[in-house]
Amino acid sequence: MDKQQIIDTVNEFLIEEFEADAADLVADANMHETLDLDSLDYVDLVVLIDENFGFKTTAEDFQTIKSFDDFYNFIASKVS
Repeated sequence: MDKQQIIDTVNEFLIEEFEADAADLVADANMHETLDLDSLDYVDLVVLIDENFGFKTTAEDFQTIKSFDDFYNFIASKVS
């Protein structure tokens, strides 16, 4: 899976599950602020990552993820 496929998959589930506006999903935008994420949303993200990419994440994994690009790169590092 290449990075564009990861971006497309992530954006698709963010739009569906978090009712995000596609125009707001900009690589350098702050993911937490853009999606107004709370602790339960991170639990949903863990489940969505497992369902879509087949690996488990932990709360610690999200501590270094600030932007959407950080998130895409994090997933790319786990699936490559």
